[in-house]
Amino acid sequence: MRTSPRVLVTYALVILLGMLAALPNLLTSTQLAALPDWLPKKQITLGLDLRGGSHLVLEVDIRELVKERLQGLVGEARRELRQAGIETASVRRQDNAVVVDLRDPAREADAVKLLRKLAQPVASLAFGSPTTTDITVTPGPAGPTGPAGRIRMTLGEDGIRDRTNAAVEQSIEIIRQRIDQVGVAEPTIQRAGADRILVQLPGVQDPSRIRALLGSTAKLTFHMLSMTDPSGPLPAGVHVMPGTTAGERYAIEDRVSVAGDRLADARAGFDQRTGEPIVSFRFDGVGARQFADITTANVGRPFAIVLDGRVLSAPVIREPITGGSGQISGRFTVAQATDLAALLRAGALPAPLTVIEERTVGADLGGDAIARGLESGLIGFGLVFAFMLVLYGPWGLVANAALALNVVLTLGALSVLGATLTLPGIAGIVLGIGLAVDANVLVNERIREETRKGLGAFAALDAGFNRAWATIVDSNVTALIATALLFLFGSGAVRGFAVTMGLGIAISMFTAVSIVRVIMTAIVRRRRLKTLDIGPLFRLRLIPEGTAIPFMRGRFVGIGVSAFLSLASLGLFVTPGLNYGVDFRGGIQMEVVTKGPADLAALRSGLDKLGLGEIALQEFGDASTVLVRAERQPGDEAAQTAAVETIRAELATIAPGSKVERTEVVGPKVSGELATAGVLAVVLASLAMMAYIWVRFEWPFAVGAIATLVLDVTKTVGFFALTGLDFNLTAIAALLTLIGYSVNDKVVVYDRMRENMRRFKAMPLRDVIDRSINETLGRSLYTSVTAFLAMLPMALFGGAAVASFAIPMVFGIVVAASSSVFIAAPILLFLGDWRTRRRAAIAPHRGDEAESPA
Repeated sequence: MRTSPRVLVTYALVILLGMLAALPNLLTSTQLAALPDWLPKKQITLGLDLRGGSHLVLEVDIRELVKERLQGLVGEARRELRQAGIETASVRRQDNAVVVDLRDPAREADAVKLLRKLAQPVASLAFGSPTTTDITVTPGPAGPTGPAGRIRMTLGEDGIRDRTNAAVEQSIEIIRQRIDQVGVAEPTIQRAGADRILVQLPGVQDPSRIRALLGSTAKLTFHMLSMTDPSGPLPAGVHVMPGTTAGERYAIEDRVSVAGDRLADARAGFDQRTGEPIVSFRFDGVGARQFADITTANVGRPFAIVLDGRVLSAPVIREPITGGSGQISGRFTVAQATDLAALLRAGALPAPLTVIEERTVGADLGGDAIARGLESGLIGFGLVFAFMLVLYGPWGLVANAALALNVVLTLGALSVLGATLTLPGIAGIVLGIGLAVDANVLVNERIREETRKGLGAFAALDAGFNRAWATIVDSNVTALIATALLFLFGSGAVRGFAVTMGLGIAISMFTAVSIVRVIMTAIVRRRRLKTLDIGPLFRLRLIPEGTAIPFMRGRFVGIGVSAFLSLASLGLFVTPGLNYGVDFRGGIQMEVVTKGPADLAALRSGLDKLGLGEIALQEFGDASTVLVRAERQPGDEAAQTAAVETIRAELATIAPGSKVERTEVVGPKVSGELATAGVLAVVLASLAMMAYIWVRFEWPFAVGAIATLVLDVTKTVGFFALTGLDFNLTAIAALLTLIGYSVNDKVVVYDRMRENMRRFKAMPLRDVIDRSINETLGRSLYTSVTAFLAMLPMALFGGAAVASFAIPMVFGIVVAASSSVFIAAPILLFLGDWRTRRRAAIAPHRGDEAESPA
């Protein structure tokens, strides 16, 4: 039983590279700079919940994109038809189309040919499809009663998709330029879906200025003012636009004299005469000529400088401006002038952006989260380390060495992948510590069994690893299925949990099996052991050998109690119901820290006057920390953002010196999507587990597993309702992890049942099940204890950010361990007895059929 030198070298290289990749995370920036260039220097990126900052999700306004394209088509169609001498009765926008009515229907063919030239080519998503155009020109009447000579120019799905894609890519570049110009270090700006952009800003505690900077389209145009009274009837080609102060209204000409995209530069400064902040601008060559022509032809007339549908100023042209430069004044503050100049330099967004999700964490809160995460993680590691040492004595040190190596390699993998470590990610590493020893427990218990059968050290070692391998794979695959679905349907910090959890499980297959096998083989060979005695440190076994507990005698009681608890949980789900977090119900949640003990009465009185609906206040952790929750505001996502600013302003008045340490704003669209994704992830995870067990075992095992999962999940949901813990994305992560863990536990028992069914074919099914449970009782209990010990410190000391994960996990581990014995096994017995009776009933009929003449 020798390991190939080539394999040993490979293992050593993997470990060395993993340790080198993890090393930079222990060094300061100065120490990193002193390292040789050939060594890795990449550190794990900390999430915003650990270092503080703002997380914004912006959505491109597709309706505005469509409107702009169709409005442009209206003007282009009029111009082209006019130049071709084709008279029109009307050219108007209607839904996602432009409708052209011709005065002379006989010119329809000419008009269609001309209008088709206005279409722009776009690539179709369908594989192998040719390039299409964004609009479809359809001649003929719109319906049976439509007039002759009507042409429809329809903007298709390919056209909308193409414009959306271009707008998102352009918006990302403009956002990057804007943020760079206001000096935010190391921002993350990336696409998130078809029409969304994710912006993460480390160190930005109050994102109101950044939000305004990103949400502003910054579309600058110059128009001539009409001499028409804004309050009277307006001639064609003129419309009214508001000014920067309340009550200001201007009648401006629709035609754009000079577009803002002709600006070459814009700088904030001060007016030399008045000293007020202004923005100086300079046009490019084409823009300078256009501006000179306009000002030369309109001396004595006012013209409007318009930004995003609002008139900034309307100065009178005193003389021709031929230098290609000018200035904008509009009673700006210094900050407003600086931001406006940055906006104009970066350019206009192709469409408005709306903030649909906002999460902010203060730096102090992030530092506290790191400290709590590390402390609870180290305590959990210490408890698991001590338990393995007590359980397996000196051999437990081998498992602990593999466990430490698993953590190091996980950190190294996170560094290499450039993954972001979040607080739920730390929870994933901690839980992975508890689950990683599962393989060691399986192997050690198997070796104990083989040793009791009289096998020598090498034979017991070889049989233990070989027979445990299939079970280890099955149990880890089920956990990875849940983790993959969590990554697929989760977002933000929850995805960080899925990444760390998945890496930990995958790496444990290497450390807990391959590395441990090499170490144990080397020890046995070096010490020339004849037998492999893996016993507890104090020679006191937690589970006596050869237990013969008749578990199936209590099957009715077990299922009855479980069904009662699940029905009670369903009742709690209805009343009082779940305490849905802001992720699922939308709205606003803010963690506020006051200078002294918080005056809840004053805070409630002041906030209730804002007219924002029901606002709940709750002491959070200590007397000076308050959790403020506001219901989802009527209207779109912009209404939620406006409410945040209103609450911030009121808090500054009621509680001077208070700090908003954490803010979560989720609009109605995002909350609905998150709720749907969460439910779908849980359902798909359950179905995937059932399918996997069905393939690996038989259908009765799958039915037993899925029934047990339903009961385990309902109890956990009832636990959420009973305790009032926030039911949010982190709670969904807990449910998915519990589904994987629960099936993991069932797989081990099922695997032993299947093995014993093959060995003892004449043994009654009840006895086979009892025997299998007794043989795996130690493994089930030990694994549950290690997972419980790993998560307990996180549940007690991890803080509010992981409470919705860690506390239910501790509860769920206990539930899953008991359900393997008292629910999954009895269901399998019922189904097995049913199959036996059914076969017995069918057999005589088959015999009669066989004896009947053909």
